[in-house]
Amino acid sequence: MQFPRLSTRASRFTESVIRGMSIEARKHAAVNLAQGMPDFAAPAEVKAAAQAAIAADHNQYAITWGARSLREAIAYHYDWHQGLAIDPETEITVTCGATEAMLVVLTALVNPGDEVILTQPFYENYWPDCVLTGATPRFVTIRPPDWRFDPAELAAAFNDRTKAIILCNPNNPTGTVFSRADLEAVAALCRKWDVIGITDEIYEHIVYDGRAHLSLAALAGMRDRTVTISGMSKTYAVTGWRVGTIVAQPELTRVFRQVHDFVTIGAAAPLQEAGAVAYRLPRAYYQRLAADYQARRDRFAAALWDIGFQFQPPAGAYYIMAGIEGITSGDDAAFATRLVRELGVAVVPGSSFFENKAEGRGYVRFCFCKRDETLDEAARRLRAGLA
Repeated sequence: MQFPRLSTRASRFTESVIRGMSIEARKHAAVNLAQGMPDFAAPAEVKAAAQAAIAADHNQYAITWGARSLREAIAYHYDWHQGLAIDPETEITVTCGATEAMLVVLTALVNPGDEVILTQPFYENYWPDCVLTGATPRFVTIRPPDWRFDPAELAAAFNDRTKAIILCNPNNPTGTVFSRADLEAVAALCRKWDVIGITDEIYEHIVYDGRAHLSLAALAGMRDRTVTISGMSKTYAVTGWRVGTIVAQPELTRVFRQVHDFVTIGAAAPLQEAGAVAYRLPRAYYQRLAADYQARRDRFAAALWDIGFQFQPPAGAYYIMAGIEGITSGDDAAFATRLVRELGVAVVPGSSFFENKAEGRGYVRFCFCKRDETLDEAARRLRAGLA
Protein backbone atom coordinates (compact mmCIF):
# COMPACT_ATOMS: atom_id res chain seq x y z
CA MET A 1 0.00 0.00 0.00
CA GLN A 2 1.44 3.38 -1.02
CA PHE A 3 -0.37 5.42 1.59
CA PRO A 4 -0.85 5.13 5.36
CA ARG A 5 -3.90 3.09 6.21
CA LEU A 6 -5.26 5.72 8.62
CA SER A 7 -5.62 9.46 8.20
CA THR A 8 -3.33 11.90 9.97
CA ARG A 9 -6.38 13.54 11.51
CA ALA A 10 -7.58 10.33 13.15
CA SER A 11 -4.17 9.66 14.66
CA ARG A 12 -4.10 12.99 16.53
CA PHE A 13 -6.63 12.06 19.21
CA THR A 14 -7.60 8.99 21.17
CA GLU A 15 -10.84 7.39 22.32
CA SER A 16 -13.06 9.36 24.66
CA VAL A 17 -11.78 9.24 28.23
CA ILE A 18 -15.31 9.82 29.54
CA ARG A 19 -16.79 6.91 27.63
CA GLY A 20 -13.76 4.83 28.55
CA MET A 21 -14.43 5.41 32.23
CA SER A 22 -18.04 4.33 31.71
CA ILE A 23 -16.73 1.06 30.29
CA GLU A 24 -14.50 0.69 33.35
CA ALA A 25 -17.50 1.38 35.58
CA ARG A 26 -19.46 -1.47 34.00
CA LYS A 27 -16.47 -3.78 34.21
CA HIS A 28 -15.97 -3.15 37.94
CA ALA A 29 -19.61 -2.68 39.00
CA ALA A 30 -18.78 0.89 39.96
CA VAL A 31 -21.08 3.83 40.59
CA ASN A 32 -20.74 5.77 37.34
CA LEU A 33 -20.08 9.42 38.17
CA ALA A 34 -18.00 9.80 35.01
CA GLN A 35 -20.48 10.14 32.16
CA GLY A 36 -23.17 12.81 32.47
CA MET A 37 -26.25 10.65 32.09
CA PRO A 38 -29.05 10.69 34.69
CA ASP A 39 -30.06 7.46 36.39
CA PHE A 40 -33.61 8.69 36.99
CA ALA A 41 -36.65 8.76 34.74
CA ALA A 42 -37.42 11.28 32.01
CA PRO A 43 -40.69 13.24 32.37
CA ALA A 44 -43.66 10.91 31.98
CA GLU A 45 -45.43 13.16 29.47
CA VAL A 46 -42.35 13.27 27.25
CA LYS A 47 -41.99 9.49 27.26
CA ALA A 48 -45.70 9.10 26.55
CA ALA A 49 -45.40 11.48 23.60
CA ALA A 50 -42.60 9.35 22.12
CA GLN A 51 -44.66 6.20 22.54
CA ALA A 52 -47.69 7.87 20.95
CA ALA A 53 -45.60 9.11 18.03
CA ILE A 54 -44.34 5.60 17.30
CA ALA A 55 -47.86 4.20 17.55
CA ALA A 56 -49.07 6.93 15.18
CA ASP A 57 -46.42 5.84 12.65
CA HIS A 58 -44.08 8.82 12.84
CA ASN A 59 -41.44 6.28 11.90
CA GLN A 60 -40.09 7.52 8.57
CA TYR A 61 -37.74 10.38 7.82
CA ALA A 62 -38.72 13.73 9.20
CA ILE A 63 -37.70 16.73 7.12
CA THR A 64 -33.92 16.74 7.35
CA TRP A 65 -33.55 19.97 9.32
CA GLY A 66 -36.25 19.01 11.83
CA ALA A 67 -39.96 18.34 12.11
CA ARG A 68 -41.99 21.55 11.93
CA SER A 69 -43.75 20.85 15.23
CA LEU A 70 -40.40 20.60 17.01
CA ARG A 71 -38.91 23.68 15.38
CA GLU A 72 -41.98 25.72 16.32
CA ALA A 73 -41.74 24.49 19.91
CA ILE A 74 -38.03 25.39 20.04
CA ALA A 75 -38.80 28.89 18.78
CA TYR A 76 -41.51 29.23 21.44
CA HIS A 77 -39.00 28.14 24.08
CA TYR A 78 -36.34 30.67 23.01
CA ASP A 79 -38.91 33.44 23.01
CA TRP A 80 -39.85 33.10 26.67
CA HIS A 81 -36.53 31.76 27.92
CA GLN A 82 -34.11 34.23 26.31
CA GLY A 83 -36.33 36.86 24.68
CA LEU A 84 -35.08 35.84 21.25
CA ALA A 85 -37.47 35.87 18.29
CA ILE A 86 -36.37 32.86 16.22
CA ASP A 87 -37.85 31.99 12.84
CA PRO A 88 -38.49 28.22 12.96
CA GLU A 89 -38.46 28.02 9.15
CA THR A 90 -35.08 29.64 8.53
CA GLU A 91 -33.07 29.72 11.77
CA ILE A 92 -33.31 26.28 13.42
CA THR A 93 -31.61 23.00 12.53
CA VAL A 94 -32.35 19.80 14.45
CA THR A 95 -29.40 17.41 14.66
CA CYS A 96 -28.47 14.04 16.14
CA GLY A 97 -27.46 15.52 19.47
CA ALA A 98 -25.42 18.58 20.34
CA THR A 99 -22.31 16.55 19.48
CA GLU A 100 -23.29 16.37 15.82
CA ALA A 101 -24.36 20.01 15.97
CA MET A 102 -20.86 21.16 16.94
CA LEU A 103 -19.19 19.11 14.21
CA VAL A 104 -21.68 20.37 11.60
CA VAL A 105 -21.11 23.99 12.60
CA LEU A 106 -17.32 23.74 12.47
CA THR A 107 -17.43 21.82 9.19
CA ALA A 108 -19.56 24.57 7.66
CA LEU A 109 -17.51 27.47 9.02
CA VAL A 110 -13.86 26.43 9.06
CA ASN A 111 -11.24 26.41 6.34
CA PRO A 112 -7.89 24.73 7.03
CA GLY A 113 -5.72 27.05 9.08
CA ASP A 114 -8.59 29.09 10.50
CA GLU A 115 -8.17 29.53 14.24
CA VAL A 116 -10.86 28.58 16.75
CA ILE A 117 -10.53 29.73 20.35
CA LEU A 118 -11.34 27.19 23.08
CA THR A 119 -11.47 27.88 26.78
CA GLN A 120 -9.79 25.16 28.79
CA PRO A 121 -10.56 22.97 30.59
CA PHE A 122 -12.84 22.12 27.68
CA TYR A 123 -15.43 19.45 26.98
CA GLU A 124 -13.35 16.70 25.44
CA ASN A 125 -15.09 16.66 22.01
CA TYR A 126 -14.18 20.22 21.07
CA TRP A 127 -10.50 19.67 20.33
CA PRO A 128 -11.09 16.57 18.13
CA ASP A 129 -13.81 18.53 16.32
CA CYS A 130 -11.18 21.15 15.49
CA VAL A 131 -8.80 18.46 14.27
CA LEU A 132 -11.45 16.82 12.09
CA THR A 133 -12.44 20.11 10.46
CA GLY A 134 -8.93 21.47 9.94
CA ALA A 135 -9.18 24.26 12.51
CA THR A 136 -6.17 25.43 14.48
CA PRO A 137 -7.20 25.63 18.15
CA ARG A 138 -6.01 28.43 20.41
CA PHE A 139 -6.51 27.88 24.12
CA VAL A 140 -7.50 30.37 26.78
CA THR A 141 -7.30 28.94 30.28
CA ILE A 142 -10.03 29.52 32.82
CA ARG A 143 -8.59 29.18 36.30
CA PRO A 144 -9.75 28.10 39.74
CA PRO A 145 -11.11 28.74 42.22
CA ASP A 146 -13.99 30.29 40.23
CA TRP A 147 -12.84 29.06 36.79
CA ARG A 148 -12.91 32.33 34.90
CA PHE A 149 -10.77 33.74 32.11
CA ASP A 150 -8.42 36.71 32.29
CA PRO A 151 -9.79 39.37 29.89
CA ALA A 152 -6.28 40.27 28.72
CA GLU A 153 -5.45 36.65 27.90
CA LEU A 154 -8.73 36.31 26.06
CA ALA A 155 -8.08 39.45 24.01
CA ALA A 156 -4.57 38.25 23.14
CA ALA A 157 -5.98 35.07 21.58
CA PHE A 158 -7.90 36.97 18.88
CA ASN A 159 -6.25 37.92 15.59
CA ASP A 160 -6.92 38.15 11.85
CA ARG A 161 -6.98 34.34 11.53
CA THR A 162 -9.63 33.83 14.23
CA LYS A 163 -12.81 32.37 12.73
CA ALA A 164 -14.74 31.45 15.88
CA ILE A 165 -14.72 31.06 19.63
CA ILE A 166 -16.42 28.12 21.36
CA LEU A 167 -17.91 28.85 24.76
CA CYS A 168 -19.65 26.22 26.88
CA ASN A 169 -22.06 28.01 29.19
CA PRO A 170 -22.99 26.71 31.75
CA ASN A 171 -19.63 25.06 31.56
CA ASN A 172 -18.66 21.43 31.34
CA PRO A 173 -16.45 20.41 33.16
CA THR A 174 -16.16 23.25 35.69
CA GLY A 175 -19.76 24.27 36.39
CA THR A 176 -18.98 27.93 35.70
CA VAL A 177 -21.85 30.17 34.61
CA PHE A 178 -20.30 33.06 32.74
CA SER A 179 -21.54 36.44 33.91
CA ARG A 180 -22.93 39.20 31.73
CA ALA A 181 -19.57 40.96 32.06
CA ASP A 182 -17.75 37.83 30.87
CA LEU A 183 -20.07 37.49 27.88
CA GLU A 184 -19.84 41.19 27.05
CA ALA A 185 -16.05 40.83 26.91
CA VAL A 186 -16.41 37.92 24.48
CA ALA A 187 -19.00 39.81 22.43
CA ALA A 188 -16.82 42.92 22.14
CA LEU A 189 -13.94 40.86 20.78
CA CYS A 190 -16.21 39.01 18.35
CA ARG A 191 -17.45 42.32 16.98
CA LYS A 192 -13.94 43.80 16.80
CA TRP A 193 -12.44 40.86 14.91
CA ASP A 194 -15.55 39.79 12.95
CA VAL A 195 -15.61 36.42 14.73
CA ILE A 196 -18.48 33.94 15.13
CA GLY A 197 -19.41 33.04 18.71
CA ILE A 198 -20.35 29.36 19.02
CA THR A 199 -22.06 28.64 22.32
CA ASP A 200 -22.81 25.21 23.72
CA GLU A 201 -25.79 25.88 26.00
CA ILE A 202 -26.93 22.30 26.61
CA TYR A 203 -27.11 23.01 30.39
CA GLU A 204 -29.08 26.24 29.95
CA HIS A 205 -31.75 25.32 32.50
CA ILE A 206 -29.40 23.83 35.10
CA VAL A 207 -28.28 26.94 37.00
CA TYR A 208 -28.20 27.53 40.74
CA ASP A 209 -28.59 30.03 43.55
CA GLY A 210 -31.06 32.24 41.71
CA ARG A 211 -28.90 32.74 38.63
CA ALA A 212 -30.48 33.20 35.20
CA HIS A 213 -29.02 31.84 32.00
CA LEU A 214 -27.97 34.45 29.45
CA SER A 215 -27.34 33.58 25.80
CA LEU A 216 -24.49 35.28 23.95
CA ALA A 217 -26.94 35.81 21.09
CA ALA A 218 -29.05 38.06 23.32
CA LEU A 219 -26.29 40.68 23.65
CA ALA A 220 -26.12 43.77 21.46
CA GLY A 221 -24.69 43.10 18.01
CA MET A 222 -24.45 39.33 18.56
CA ARG A 223 -27.73 38.02 17.16
CA ASP A 224 -26.32 37.54 13.64
CA ARG A 225 -22.84 36.40 14.65
CA THR A 226 -23.77 33.80 17.28
CA VAL A 227 -24.45 30.11 16.71
CA THR A 228 -26.33 28.63 19.66
CA ILE A 229 -26.11 24.88 20.20
CA SER A 230 -28.33 23.03 22.66
CA GLY A 231 -30.60 20.00 22.78
CA MET A 232 -32.93 17.81 24.77
CA SER A 233 -30.43 15.54 26.52
CA LYS A 234 -29.79 17.30 29.82
CA THR A 235 -32.97 19.33 30.31
CA TYR A 236 -35.30 16.37 29.82
CA ALA A 237 -33.02 13.50 31.02
CA VAL A 238 -32.97 11.80 27.60
CA THR A 239 -29.27 11.66 26.78
CA GLY A 240 -29.83 8.56 24.63
CA TRP A 241 -32.34 10.22 22.34
CA ARG A 242 -29.73 12.37 20.57
CA VAL A 243 -31.88 15.35 19.61
CA GLY A 244 -29.77 18.49 19.31
CA THR A 245 -30.41 22.00 18.04
CA ILE A 246 -28.57 24.73 16.17
CA VAL A 247 -29.98 28.26 16.15
CA ALA A 248 -28.37 30.80 13.82
CA GLN A 249 -29.22 33.50 11.30
CA PRO A 250 -30.63 32.26 7.95
CA GLU A 251 -27.45 32.53 5.85
CA LEU A 252 -25.55 30.29 8.26
CA THR A 253 -28.50 27.99 8.88
CA ARG A 254 -28.82 27.24 5.16
CA VAL A 255 -25.26 25.87 5.08
CA PHE A 256 -25.59 24.05 8.41
CA ARG A 257 -28.63 22.25 7.03
CA GLN A 258 -26.72 21.19 3.93
CA VAL A 259 -23.85 19.74 5.97
CA HIS A 260 -26.19 18.08 8.46
CA ASP A 261 -28.13 16.44 5.62
CA PHE A 262 -25.02 14.70 4.33
CA VAL A 263 -23.77 13.73 7.81
CA THR A 264 -26.83 12.08 9.36
CA ILE A 265 -29.87 13.10 7.23
CA GLY A 266 -31.97 13.65 10.35
CA ALA A 267 -32.72 12.91 13.97
CA ALA A 268 -35.18 10.18 14.99
CA ALA A 269 -38.66 11.19 13.80
CA PRO A 270 -40.78 9.95 16.74
CA LEU A 271 -38.41 11.51 19.25
CA GLN A 272 -38.74 14.84 17.46
CA GLU A 273 -42.50 14.66 17.96
CA ALA A 274 -41.88 14.03 21.65
CA GLY A 275 -39.52 16.99 21.66
CA ALA A 276 -42.35 19.20 20.47
CA VAL A 277 -44.14 18.29 23.70
CA ALA A 278 -41.03 18.68 25.86
CA TYR A 279 -40.17 22.19 24.73
CA ARG A 280 -43.70 23.31 25.63
CA LEU A 281 -43.66 21.97 29.18
CA PRO A 282 -44.88 24.55 31.74
CA ARG A 283 -42.26 26.89 33.14
CA ALA A 284 -42.68 25.33 36.58
CA TYR A 285 -40.94 22.23 35.16
CA TYR A 286 -37.72 24.19 34.62
CA GLN A 287 -37.89 25.75 38.07
CA ARG A 288 -38.20 22.30 39.65
CA LEU A 289 -35.39 21.01 37.47
CA ALA A 290 -32.95 23.64 38.73
CA ALA A 291 -34.10 23.24 42.33
CA ASP A 292 -33.76 19.46 42.23
CA TYR A 293 -30.26 19.68 40.77
CA GLN A 294 -29.24 22.29 43.31
CA ALA A 295 -30.32 19.92 46.08
CA ARG A 296 -28.22 17.15 44.50
CA ARG A 297 -25.27 19.53 44.21
CA ASP A 298 -25.51 20.55 47.85
CA ARG A 299 -25.90 16.97 49.06
CA PHE A 300 -22.93 15.60 47.14
CA ALA A 301 -20.68 18.64 47.57
CA ALA A 302 -21.03 18.38 51.34
CA ALA A 303 -19.95 14.73 51.19
CA LEU A 304 -16.95 15.49 48.98
CA TRP A 305 -15.83 18.37 51.19
CA ASP A 306 -16.09 16.10 54.22
CA ILE A 307 -13.85 13.57 52.49
CA GLY A 308 -11.27 16.26 51.68
CA PHE A 309 -11.81 17.24 48.04
CA GLN A 310 -11.24 20.92 47.28
CA PHE A 311 -13.55 23.03 45.10
CA GLN A 312 -16.06 25.84 45.05
CA PRO A 313 -19.67 24.78 44.45
CA PRO A 314 -20.53 24.84 40.74
CA ALA A 315 -22.87 27.62 39.60
CA GLY A 316 -24.45 25.50 36.88
CA ALA A 317 -24.41 22.22 34.92
CA TYR A 318 -24.07 19.03 36.96
CA TYR A 319 -20.34 18.51 37.42
CA ILE A 320 -17.81 19.13 40.17
CA MET A 321 -14.19 19.68 39.14
CA ALA A 322 -12.58 18.64 42.41
CA GLY A 323 -9.01 19.18 43.56
CA ILE A 324 -7.33 16.02 44.82
CA GLU A 325 -4.31 17.55 46.55
CA GLY A 326 -4.04 16.17 50.04
CA ILE A 327 -6.05 13.06 49.16
CA THR A 328 -3.55 11.34 46.89
CA SER A 329 0.11 11.65 46.02
CA GLY A 330 -0.55 10.25 42.57
CA ASP A 331 -1.77 12.03 39.47
CA ASP A 332 -5.35 12.27 38.28
CA ALA A 333 -5.24 9.27 35.95
CA ALA A 334 -3.79 6.92 38.55
CA PHE A 335 -6.25 8.20 41.14
CA ALA A 336 -9.23 7.76 38.82
CA THR A 337 -8.10 4.22 38.01
CA ARG A 338 -7.82 3.42 41.70
CA LEU A 339 -11.26 4.84 42.42
CA VAL A 340 -13.03 2.80 39.77
CA ARG A 341 -11.17 -0.47 40.26
CA GLU A 342 -10.69 -0.53 44.05
CA LEU A 343 -13.39 1.74 45.47
CA GLY A 344 -16.09 1.23 42.84
CA VAL A 345 -16.62 4.89 41.88
CA ALA A 346 -15.96 6.08 38.32
CA VAL A 347 -14.79 9.67 37.73
CA VAL A 348 -12.98 11.46 34.91
CA PRO A 349 -9.31 12.47 35.28
CA GLY A 350 -8.97 16.24 34.98
CA SER A 351 -6.13 16.10 32.48
CA SER A 352 -8.52 14.87 29.77
CA PHE A 353 -10.00 18.38 29.62
CA PHE A 354 -6.70 20.18 28.95
CA GLU A 355 -4.35 20.52 26.00
CA ASN A 356 -1.45 20.68 28.46
CA LYS A 357 -2.25 17.59 30.52
CA ALA A 358 -0.12 18.78 33.43
CA GLU A 359 -2.63 21.56 34.13
CA GLY A 360 -5.31 19.00 34.93
CA ARG A 361 -3.30 16.52 36.97
CA GLY A 362 -4.63 17.88 40.26
CA TYR A 363 -8.32 17.36 39.46
CA VAL A 364 -11.00 14.79 38.80
CA ARG A 365 -14.52 15.48 37.55
CA PHE A 366 -17.59 14.07 39.30
CA CYS A 367 -21.08 14.24 37.81
CA PHE A 368 -24.07 14.41 40.16
CA CYS A 369 -27.01 13.88 37.80
CA LYS A 370 -28.03 10.89 39.89
CA ARG A 371 -30.63 9.80 42.43
CA ASP A 372 -29.91 10.60 46.06
CA GLU A 373 -29.30 6.94 46.85
CA THR A 374 -26.73 6.72 44.04
CA LEU A 375 -24.85 9.77 45.32
CA ASP A 376 -25.01 8.49 48.89
CA GLU A 377 -23.61 5.11 47.86
CA ALA A 378 -20.78 6.78 45.96
CA ALA A 379 -20.00 8.93 49.02
CA ARG A 380 -20.05 5.85 51.25
CA ARG A 381 -17.55 4.04 49.03
CA LEU A 382 -15.28 7.07 48.82
CA ARG A 383 -15.29 7.56 52.59
CA ALA A 384 -14.55 3.89 53.19
CA GLY A 385 -11.70 3.79 50.69
CA LEU A 386 -10.10 7.17 51.35
CA ALA A 387 -10.34 7.34 55.15
